[in-house]
Amino acid sequence: MYALTPEQNDDWWEVEALYDLCFAPGREALSSYRLRDDVPSVPDLSLIARDIDGVLGGAIRYWPVLVGDAPVLLLGPVAVHPTRQGEGLGHQLVEASLDIAMTLHWTRVMLVGDAPYYNRFGFQRLAGVMMPPPTNPDRVLGRALKPNAWDGVQGQVHRANP
Repeated sequence: MYALTPEQNDDWWEVEALYDLCFAPGREALSSYRLRDDVPSVPDLSLIARDIDGVLGGAIRYWPVLVGDAPVLLLGPVAVHPTRQGEGLGHQLVEASLDIAMTLHWTRVMLVGDAPYYNRFGFQRLAGVMMPPPTNPDRVLGRALKPNAWDGVQGQVHRANP
């Protein structure tokens, strides 16, 4: 059993250590990180999962970006501690945060990830949405949080103004 709560400033170092553990060295060199530079994450959607003993088991963050002029949520990174993988915690973090995003009136979300994993959450390849290079276009996925929210939205993904 995990308690999901919004990430607080005091959680930052622990969450960063989790991301370092779960992702390859140099993760911050990815193009998606350039979209996050000097832009605060969306606080109500950046969640952490702690067990009953307060041990961090997982974390998820979201960032505001623009596709053309359209506001979009960029999901990621999401990570689950290796000793906690296979317990459904990643699924819980994604589903809970998407539910919150809908209550906050966000209409669309995107990510760069593996379609076989994220299809279960309703994410599909976004044709016409271009992440900065060198991103594989087949890994650019999106989900409408309201019907037809992605209709007519295309172009380059760029930073939201901080």
